[in-house]
Amino acid sequence: MKWTYNTLTPNVLYTFGGILAALVLATLIAFLLTRLKKESDFTELTLRIRTWWLLVGLIAAVLLSTIELSILFFALISVLALYEFLSLIELRKPDRKVLWVPFLVIPLQYFWIYERWYGMFIVFIPVYAFLFFPLVMVFVGETKGFLKSIGTIQWGLMTCVFSISHGAYLMVLPQEGNPAGGGPGLVLFLLLLTQFNDVAQYIWGKLLGKHPITPTVSPKKTVEGFLGGLVTTTVLAYFLAPLLTPLSLYESLGAGLLIAFSGFVGDVTLSAVKRDIQVKDSGNMLPGHGGILDRIDSLTFTAPLFFHFIYYFRY
Repeated sequence: MKWTYNTLTPNVLYTFGGILAALVLATLIAFLLTRLKKESDFTELTLRIRTWWLLVGLIAAVLLSTIELSILFFALISVLALYEFLSLIELRKPDRKVLWVPFLVIPLQYFWIYERWYGMFIVFIPVYAFLFFPLVMVFVGETKGFLKSIGTIQWGLMTCVFSISHGAYLMVLPQEGNPAGGGPGLVLFLLLLTQFNDVAQYIWGKLLGKHPITPTVSPKKTVEGFLGGLVTTTVLAYFLAPLLTPLSLYESLGAGLLIAFSGFVGDVTLSAVKRDIQVKDSGNMLPGHGGILDRIDSLTFTAPLFFHFIYYFRY
C-alpha cells in the first residue's frame, strides 16, 4: 500500500496556529481564575481545557499524517462511538449474537473511502447494511421487541458510522477542487465551526438566555443562545471560508448557517436520546466532556450535511 501524506497549505497551518493560540489563552485564563478565585470550583473548566489539548493534539496528528491514517482515525471514532452507543441502550439477549454485523460494517464503509468509491460509500449503509442486518436478526428467531431493537441499532449505525464517515471522505476530495485548503482545510473548517458553535451557543445562553428553546429535552438551551451561536458561527464561517474552502461569499454564509443549525439539532437529538435512556453523559472517556458521543453529537448532523453542501457546489 502506498502512503500519501496530507497536503497542508499555508492557510491550514495559519488557521491551526490560531487555534493553538486561542487554546493557550484559554489555559492562561483558567489558571488565573483558579489562582484569583480559590473559593470557586474551576475543576470542570480545567478538565475541559485539558481534554481540548488532547483533542487538538489528535487533530494535529491526523492532519500531519497520511490520508490512510486519517481515514483510520475516523474509523476508530466510529468504532468507539458505536460501542458507546450499544453499551448505553437496552438490548435483547438474542441481539448480542449479531452485534458483529454493525462492527463489520465499519471497515467496509471506510474501505470505500480509501478507494474513493463514492457510489458505494453513499449507498452501502443506507441500502445494503439496512437490508442485510434484518435478515441476520430474523435468523435469531426472536420476534418480541424486533422492530424496536432493529430500529435502534440501525439508528446507531447511521449516526455513529455513516454520518461520521463523511468527515473522512472530505479528506480524500481532490485537491484541485479546493486549492486554498484541500481536504484537510475542509475537515478543519467543519470541526472548528461545529465546536465553535457549541461554545458560542453556551456563552450566549449564559449571558442573555431567558427563553428555553427545548424545555423538555435540554432546559438550559435558550432561544438567545441558539440565535447567538447561529450569528457568530455564520460570521466566523465568512472569515474562515476564503482560507480553508473554495466557497464564495454567499456559499460561506450558507455553510455557516447550515453548520450552526444542524449542530444544534444534533446536540438536542442526543440529549433526547440520553433522557430517554436516563443517563446524564454517554460515557466518561473525555474528562469534563463526558463520552465520545457527547463530543461528536453535533458532528453527526453537521458532517454529512456540510459534505453534501460542499460536494454539490464544488465537486
